[in-house]
This record gives sequence, C-alpha cells and structure tokens, in this order.
Amino acid sequence: MSTGRADMGRADVEPAATDDVEPAATDDVEPAATDDVEPAGSPLPPEQLRAALEAILLIVDEPANSTVLAQVLGTPQPEVVEVLRSLREEYDESRRGFELREVAGGWRLYTRAQFAAHVERFVLEGQQARLTQAALETLAVVAYRQPVSRTRVSAVRGVNVDGVMRTLVSRGLVEEAGAEHESGALLYQTSSYFLERLGLRDLTDLPNLANFLPESTTIDQLEDELSGEG
Repeated sequence: MSTGRADMGRADVEPAATDDVEPAATDDVEPAATDDVEPAGSPLPPEQLRAALEAILLIVDEPANSTVLAQVLGTPQPEVVEVLRSLREEYDESRRGFELREVAGGWRLYTRAQFAAHVERFVLEGQQARLTQAALETLAVVAYRQPVSRTRVSAVRGVNVDGVMRTLVSRGLVEEAGAEHESGALLYQTSSYFLERLGLRDLTDLPNLANFLPESTTIDQLEDELSGEG
C-alpha cells in the first residue's frame, strides 16, 4: 500500500512539472532573452559606433559618461573612450565649428570659442526677429478667441495657419491649452511670455476690439452689396 501511494505521488508531480513549468520556461523566458536582450547588447561595427556616439552627443543636455555610453551601445568602455578621443582629434584637425570636450566626468559637444561672437549675434538677433504680418494676425486671433483650435483660427483668417502656429509656439508666445470636447482638436492660448512681451498684466488689458471694427451700418451696407451681387 505504501508503494502504491509513492507511485501515485510521482504520477501527480512529474506531469505537473512537464506540462506546466517547462513550457512556461520555453515559451515565455527564452524568446524574451532572444528577441529583446541580445540585439540591444550586440556590439556595433566601428563605423556605426562612431555614428551612434555622434547622434547621442548631439542631444545630450549634460556631459555623457563613457560607462553609460558603453552600456547603451553594448560596447566595452575602453573602446568607447578610444572612439571618443578619435572623434575629438578629427574635429580639431578638420577645424570644425564645434569641439568634443571631456568635462565633469563625461563627454559633450561645444561650439568653439573663436566663433562665440557669431553664435551670440545669431542667438540675439533670432530672439529679436520681427513677426511676419501673417504671424501677427494669427496671434491676434488666438489672443481674442482663446482657447481656440487651429481649424477655427484658419477659418477666421481664411488661410491655413499650421506653419504660423508652429512658429508662434516655438517662440513661446502661444501654448497648448487642452483639447476640444466635441472634436478632440488641440486648443491654443497665449502664454505668460506673450503678456510679458506686450507689457500686459492679464488678458483684460488687451485693447477693446470694438474700437477697431466698422460701425454696424457699414456692415449692413456691405452685406446688402454682397447679397445683391449674388
């Protein structure tokens, strides 16, 4: 009887290990290791490693540590440092407008000091550049109709304003203000920087549009003329 109970125990345990545990290890764990981990850690060919390092250095906001770069690129750290030094020499020898420096425990691209005056002039003039007439008109529509979608601004101006809106957003004069409930379209409003540039305390300080609109009699005459032409 005791032997029978022992055999029954083996009959219960072994199928569970075969049917439940082993397939889970085969189907779930091994494919994840094959599909996700190995490609991410695969060493890059030398020419791709140089290009990948340049791409990362172009977007970093602070010096990038060589150890972190090595982990991200799946390449030994000494090899990464060697390529970084090679890039630095290449930029120096070819007299590029930028240089690669090793600072604060990492690597980062900087503009060369000899071109500082040109860079400063470009930055200052870019900030002081005047808005086009189209941009001013679009900004006025946003200011008086906000929050407003690009579609509605286009309807008011009678032209597509996508490009102009991108310019206003990039200048910091206009910002997103949620989405329209009915259509889901993005809404836009003027920013605090807009108030600052115009010297306004808040939007109530905007000039009253009624002073710039034609009188109602003039509008009625125009409507009559348009209806007569139709």
